[in-house]
Amino acid sequence: MPASRCALFEQRPAELEVILAEPEHGFRWYEHDYPFELARWNHHPEFEIHLIRQGSGKLVAGDYIGAFGAGHVALIGPDLPHDWIGDLAPGEYLTGRDVVLQFDGAALLALRTTLPELGDLQPLFDRARRGLEFTGETARKAAQLLESIGPAQGLARLILFIQLLHTLVQAPAEQAHCLASACYTPSLDARSSERIHKAFDYLMTELTGDLRLSVIAKRLDMSEPGFSRFFKRITGHGFIDLMRKFRVQRACRLLLQTERSVADICFEVGYANLSNFNRHFRIEMNQTPSEYRRETATFLFNRDGAQALPFTKANF
Repeated sequence: MPASRCALFEQRPAELEVILAEPEHGFRWYEHDYPFELARWNHHPEFEIHLIRQGSGKLVAGDYIGAFGAGHVALIGPDLPHDWIGDLAPGEYLTGRDVVLQFDGAALLALRTTLPELGDLQPLFDRARRGLEFTGETARKAAQLLESIGPAQGLARLILFIQLLHTLVQAPAEQAHCLASACYTPSLDARSSERIHKAFDYLMTELTGDLRLSVIAKRLDMSEPGFSRFFKRITGHGFIDLMRKFRVQRACRLLLQTERSVADICFEVGYANLSNFNRHFRIEMNQTPSEYRRETATFLFNRDGAQALPFTKANF
């Protein structure tokens, strides 16, 4: 790789993107416009399958730089820095340019003990650590499956995901191209990663207690405004907003997997009063906890003809 290209990326350490789990899904699917605040030179431990619906520009993946256009499909492996840099006219804005699917490959491969067929994914995942771009019929079929996953729910969503992975596994050699060079070593923002991991350790340890932004800011030797700006830049969420999201996610699991009352769950996930819990739950889920439990249970029963998520008393 030319020295000038090495220098470009050494000067721009990739920022860690924090990917939030979703309480009802095993992987994350979303679409976004461009420009978009989280569309930047970043890395994350999850695999990412990415579709460009419209527009053109340059894909940077590790030490690779190449053109992309509408219909472009790529699989980016864990912690490979990447960015789709669009060619835009002044003031141009592309609605729904990107479709993104992110998943935990290690957790998926861990299921090989009971589902040995998943071992077929290992060669694909190994190659994806350098990034893979798909073309031809593989890209066309993968794009169609990615679009279908968006509105799908439950088992149908999972089946489409497996079909998507199978399509990429079966790609002919001429339709799957490695991106970064074999000797590429990423330049990651180690200090930011260390700070954000400390912040998350505190967040998850104290999630059901008295979380204070001032405490974590002091632990990281940062001012409160400085920490707030840093946390928002890295995660795309404010610290207090993310606390609310995690607490509501935990509440969703308890509502579906236990028979505990809404009031009990309210206190279990860290709220001091029921009205505040209901208000925050509605912000995240657009319905009350009781409505969520009733409507989700009804949907699962009607879809499967039986209660798909038996009450277990298990905690999240």
